[in-house]
Amino acid sequence: MASNKGRAYFALLGYHFNPDDITRLLGIEPTSVNAAGAHSNLDKPVISSWELSTETIAGELDVFALTDTIVKQLEPIKEKIVEVCKSHNLSPRLGVTLTLSVDKGESSPEVGFGARTIRFLAETGSFIEVENKLSERI
Repeated sequence: MASNKGRAYFALLGYHFNPDDITRLLGIEPTSVNAAGAHSNLDKPVISSWELSTETIAGELDVFALTDTIVKQLEPIKEKIVEVCKSHNLSPRLGVTLTLSVDKGESSPEVGFGARTIRFLAETGSFIEVENKLSERI
């Protein structure tokens, strides 16, 4: 039986920036980066990204707890996040990626955000991105 899987992440996306600069300015190591835009031409802009993510969890998913884990790590540097977004023209977002089980016995996780997360999103000018996929039958 396939179980639900999910993770939460905070990402900064934009054109023509080097994620290593963002790591240095924020003072926190990301879980993944994409520096494609750092070396792209102005006539063909490509997006770079800097991302901090939880591990992918399987089974009982608590989206509130997953997003809270990310927010707790970033709250101490939220002013730096705002500054970096302004200086590098970045788009901040908090995302949740869910792979939902197609098995009848598996319930769908509740997707929501607590007050702490909503406050952080408002203070950093971030938006929310939720991606749902269906698992394959086994």
